[in-house]
Amino acid sequence: MRIFVTGASGWIGSAVVPELIETGHQVLGLARSDASAAALGAAGAEVVRGTVDDVDVLRDAAAASDGVIHLAFKHDIAFSGDFRGAAEADRRAVDAFGEALAGTGRPFVLASGVAGLTPGRVATERDMPTSDGSPVSIRAVTAQEVLGFAARGIRSSVIRLSPTCHGEGDNGFMAMLVALARAKGVSGYIGDGANRWPAVHRLDAAHLFRLAVEGAPAGSVLHGAAEEGVAIRDVAEVIGRHLDVPVVSVAPGAAAEHFGWLAGFLGLDAPVSSTLTRELLAWEPAHPALLEDLDKGHYFQTPASGV
Repeated sequence: MRIFVTGASGWIGSAVVPELIETGHQVLGLARSDASAAALGAAGAEVVRGTVDDVDVLRDAAAASDGVIHLAFKHDIAFSGDFRGAAEADRRAVDAFGEALAGTGRPFVLASGVAGLTPGRVATERDMPTSDGSPVSIRAVTAQEVLGFAARGIRSSVIRLSPTCHGEGDNGFMAMLVALARAKGVSGYIGDGANRWPAVHRLDAAHLFRLAVEGAPAGSVLHGAAEEGVAIRDVAEVIGRHLDVPVVSVAPGAAAEHFGWLAGFLGLDAPVSSTLTRELLAWEPAHPALLEDLDKGHYFQTPASGV
């Protein structure tokens, strides 16, 4: 298949592209910079220059492809105060893909998230988010739109990813927690730290995206969660041991001061099942679990930025 991938040089995309190429697919990768274009070319992908705001570019590339994997999201503005703007840009991109693929029967795979789906209980692929008008819920509405593409003759699916897709080179939430613990001199968790985050190694996530674009039935919801839930206290303990700093509880009322914007995510209890996904696509995660990956030490070699 000839597959157009947005976010192709990003954290997940840079694993999805070789996963596709090594299994015989041709990849067109969206690149917004010379560095991204060079990385994609070196990986063996054909480069499409543009950004998620270039809806004509997206529409044309999708029309010229046998399928689309949409990974790009404007995380830079989303986590600097304009989540609504990022989510609305994502919605426009998805609309363009829907126009290009309608009636073709071709696959369209959207990356979404699971955080906050069913707080306090294990979420399954059958659970659907509710829209409350908040910026974050815009992404949920977009995901619902993609599932509706099935009625428009598109083999659409949504992969709801774990909040942490970990692995060597990760600059996401785990790297931020390490950097914060290094800066504060303590490795903290909120309250009793029993709240759980699902997790998946990025190589296992990449494998799931390939399986989805190859064969996920139209209207499928899939969960990219290799682990149902890892207690944040356990994460803090591994970080504290590697940095040789105390592991401490941070009172909920003091969480925003200690963790900054990360507090709102770190306090979530968001366990997730991927049983239906595994049964549907025979997906079997094979790479290290989160605590094992943290214990390898590569998160601690150099200070991370972004906190």
